[in-house]
Amino acid sequence: MATSSVSKGCFVFKPNFKKRKISVPIEDYFNKGENASEDSKLRFETYQLIWQQMKSETERLQEELNKNLFDSLIEFLQTSHSGLQKNSKDWSCQIKLREIPTAALVLGVNVTDHDLTLRSLTEVLQSNVTPYVVSLQAKDCPDMKHFLQKLVSQLMDCKVDVQSKEKESDRVTQKNVHYSMDSLSAWYMSVTQKADSKMLRRKRTSSCQCQPPPVVLILKDTESFTTKVLQDFIIISSQHLHEFPLILIFGIATSPVVIHRLLPHAVSSLLCIELFQSLSCKEHLTTVLDKLLLTTQFPFKLSEKVLQTLTNIFLYHDFSIQNFIKGLQPLSVLCCNLPEAKRRIRFLSANQCENIRRLPSFRRYVEKQSSEKQVALLTSDKSLKEETQSLLENLHVYHTKYFLVLRCLHHFTSSLPKYPLGRQIRELYCMCLEKNIWDSEEYASVLQLLRLLAKDELMAMLQNCLKVFQSSSAKELGNTAKKIEEFLAQFQSLDETKEEEETSQSQSKGLQKTDLYHLQKSLLEMKELRSASKRQTRFEVLREQVVSFVDSLAREYLLPPDTQPLHETLYFSSAHALRQHLNAAPRVALHTALNNPYYYLKNEALRSEEGCIPNVAPDICIAYKLHLECSRLINLVDWSEAFATVVTAAEKMDANSVTSEERNEIIHARFIRAVSELELLGFIKPTKQKTDHVARLTWGGC
Repeated sequence: MATSSVSKGCFVFKPNFKKRKISVPIEDYFNKGENASEDSKLRFETYQLIWQQMKSETERLQEELNKNLFDSLIEFLQTSHSGLQKNSKDWSCQIKLREIPTAALVLGVNVTDHDLTLRSLTEVLQSNVTPYVVSLQAKDCPDMKHFLQKLVSQLMDCKVDVQSKEKESDRVTQKNVHYSMDSLSAWYMSVTQKADSKMLRRKRTSSCQCQPPPVVLILKDTESFTTKVLQDFIIISSQHLHEFPLILIFGIATSPVVIHRLLPHAVSSLLCIELFQSLSCKEHLTTVLDKLLLTTQFPFKLSEKVLQTLTNIFLYHDFSIQNFIKGLQPLSVLCCNLPEAKRRIRFLSANQCENIRRLPSFRRYVEKQSSEKQVALLTSDKSLKEETQSLLENLHVYHTKYFLVLRCLHHFTSSLPKYPLGRQIRELYCMCLEKNIWDSEEYASVLQLLRLLAKDELMAMLQNCLKVFQSSSAKELGNTAKKIEEFLAQFQSLDETKEEEETSQSQSKGLQKTDLYHLQKSLLEMKELRSASKRQTRFEVLREQVVSFVDSLAREYLLPPDTQPLHETLYFSSAHALRQHLNAAPRVALHTALNNPYYYLKNEALRSEEGCIPNVAPDICIAYKLHLECSRLINLVDWSEAFATVVTAAEKMDANSVTSEERNEIIHARFIRAVSELELLGFIKPTKQKTDHVARLTWGGC
């Protein structure tokens, strides 16, 4: 493509369409350097399959959780205008005609999830209430003109008359339309009248007249709207309510009180407000964990540290269910249903078999076997595959029993005073993932509290556990359900009144001597008699048996997952990598990069002792480390001289080729660029206190 010419000119070359950029397949991103994994494509396909199933399940859960909220909203919208008549002479109806029906929808502080909820609400309203549903954001409505412009444009996109769309004159009027409530009301009446005429043609025999559908306006972030814009729109809309039936839905993240903070009483009195509360984020999280992780439907599981990391990000950062779900990314060849996993095991290659042998849990399992079996598992791929299929099947059976017993233990502990093992099942699950739950002090206190329960409380807990075991299809724990039924039958057959009479009669024998002479002696005999003849009642014996039964279930089935062979195939345990990707710390990363450039550049020349400034470091790193030694105000002249001193220590320029003045100009330009970059990153800023100084913004000063 090189071109030589005597004169200067502009040369145009046509692009070569044959040389197209080859896009890299997504599955290749799972490869690491030269050691390309042969199962990267299979891992990616498995991830897509499991993730699609989990995503569809979360969407279904979202619809179920929002169903009650959406049903109440639909009922409110349908009845808001039904009782109002345009030509009514009733004074109360005339007053109500000026009140805009308003739904204050409190969605919570998880702002990132609001779009998904409001998008689902828009689809439900369009299919059940009215086709005219508009959603506006505060950033698109800085003033009244833009507010009406967005409202009109979205309304016309909702439903446009086909005949008017074909006419050129109507196209011109739509472009040059004057955005006002009068024009919007006229457009709405013309559209609804045409729709009513079509409906009357279809239903000529019907004597009733259908009301035009209302216009639903959803304000996504009510707190961010300008007060004047909201006030003006509400005042104008209330005057046109008889010809433009408007319903407002305020999307609120904090509290309904914000409506009265934004609007004065004269404006808020024009609204007929009804409050609607969405489901709590924590309840939503509990449901998602219950249906995604605490079940055998999906083989993908999380370790204790990973689950704790995701939960902490949720509770202390954003309360976002969507961000929590995005952290669930299964990446394993054998992370699939059991029949498919067995099929894949039969086709494992020699390298994949070696990867299984390197797993820590499998190595611990091999060490416990006999010497002959150890040799077979370490040398024969066929024996390894057969044993892997058996271990993987045992792992799935372990999960089936684990989650049943976990729910049973949660029913016994969730209502105890002070909640020693947590109030939510996710708290109990994290404790069981971390270690043996029965070795903790909280578990010991739980057993003590269970030994103090009354008959009714204990029977209620047993009935809840019985429902858990009866609702499952686990044949392995069928004897457990029968044992719980026996306990319930024994509790029902107890006759505590007879036992109380027997104990009272046995105690009355020691109270025969009641005269003053033998009083002290009789009291001592009574104490000895109580200590010698004290025995537990039938209820106390049965309660102790129930507590021992629950304790035996926990010790047998709630072993931590890391004790199971091949648990690495289903459990994701890299909490550090997850924390780096989801819980970013830009300030720490910037400080590390500027203070220690070797951490990212991996250049041996950049290695230096702590507190030293390498003279071959990038200019911005040198300027940054020098500015750390300054106080709140930095003298640019001193800073520039120090920068030049450090830089010239690495310069080896020929004195004949580059003069000192040219070198100083180059160093000065490099310093100005480094200072500008630090200002762009927010470390310094200009100050008016001294013209030749800059102010330091971060990490204080000397």
